[in-house]
Amino acid sequence: MKVSILYGTESGNAELVADDVAESLEDSNVTIEDLQDADVLALSTDTLYLIICSTHGEGNLPESAQPFAEALEAEKPDLQGIRFAMFGLGDSTYEHYSRGSEHIDHRLRALGATRVGEYGRHDASSRSSASEVAVAWAAGVLANSYETTPA
Repeated sequence: MKVSILYGTESGNAELVADDVAESLEDSNVTIEDLQDADVLALSTDTLYLIICSTHGEGNLPESAQPFAEALEAEKPDLQGIRFAMFGLGDSTYEHYSRGSEHIDHRLRALGATRVGEYGRHDASSRSSASEVAVAWAAGVLANSYETTPA
């Protein structure tokens, strides 16, 4: 199975987490790409997308995820058959905790993509390592990659 890790970041945190997840998978079929460089029209049904996205400000998308979200809105591609898993980074001391990832999740599902596995999240106000939480999340997603999560 091909795995593509897509990340959306403001300060680089999501990129670091994505790199650690990719390293943990030890699979030559894994690619990693910033969401700002991802082509929404090139999403493929033979690839599982692991999306790691931070939150900026008051629940907004991080800067590098904005072009991807805008392209989804403008192009409105048919994403039937596309499978993805979502991991959000945020801080629960803010009112809109982990909301950036929810924006991408909502847009993908509205266009027909299917979220698989558990919705992963890391709380920056916790004592846990974002990378450790994300690596465990990714392992669980891959172990159960055909299990879908209801909307």
